[in-house]
Amino acid sequence: MAQCPIIVVGSANTDMILKMEHLPKPGETVLGGDFAMAPGGKGANQAVGAARAGGRVVFIARVGNDDFGARAIEGLLRDRIAVNYIFRDNVRPTGVALIFVARNGENSIAVASGANAALSPADVRKAASAFDGAGFLLTQLETPLDTVLAAAELAAQKSFRVILNPAPARLLPDALLAKIDILTPNETEAELLTGIRVAGARGARAAAAALKRRGVKTVIITLGPRGAFVSGPAVEGLAPGFKVRAVDTTAAGDIFNGALAVALSEGRALMEAVRFANAAAAISVTRWGARPSVPKRRELEAFLSGD
Repeated sequence: MAQCPIIVVGSANTDMILKMEHLPKPGETVLGGDFAMAPGGKGANQAVGAARAGGRVVFIARVGNDDFGARAIEGLLRDRIAVNYIFRDNVRPTGVALIFVARNGENSIAVASGANAALSPADVRKAASAFDGAGFLLTQLETPLDTVLAAAELAAQKSFRVILNPAPARLLPDALLAKIDILTPNETEAELLTGIRVAGARGARAAAAALKRRGVKTVIITLGPRGAFVSGPAVEGLAPGFKVRAVDTTAAGDIFNGALAVALSEGRALMEAVRFANAAAAISVTRWGARPSVPKRRELEAFLSGD
């Protein structure tokens, strides 16, 4: 089990998922899909990913004062996540994500942020006591950038490490990157942040170096089934992925980040922690849905042992 609490600051959504033969092209209507609804949001997915991997998790978020918000909190409680700092918004509804998933596992997502867009630096400051004794902050970009920066600054004051998953992709200021201990972009996000095409190890190495020059201490570029390229202060190289049959990649990145935070909080070496996170992501893509795909600790240990 994790040795120190993990603070997750981020989004909570309700996912509305449509499974279909292929993703619609612009102007195209695709018939015959299957519909499902599930809790989601990058922040909540990462919180659940960390909790099921064995972490002690506190989640800071904002949801609407509506049925979707109540269901989101209930679901997090079932995973033993501390919800004391999930704020209810009386003006904005809980965020909603519309997700198309093709037979080959590819997905297309549109998000109505709702209450997520109102999560504020003041909300983070109200949760300051939760940061005492924590070991890691894990955050993403489905909430306002000034809120992410406020959380990173508070983590720095408390002297614990910050993991930023820069998704959805957007440009980031050096003032934020300088406060990030571990940045976990995928290939698309790394290219947007650096202008360097990540098409292989050479591109990943160049992009990682560019991000480190801007102040990031460690860069982990996720490469889907190929694994992840890791560039830290004392180690650099590819952490290979696992061969599985993918059916839905919707939350793989979120689950990777949650598991990574847990492995590092347990004191594992960086490459070992990335292998643990790769395993969590690999298991997740073999299942439908975001939250239902998150593996539990015993599943991870069995997968890694080859059982």
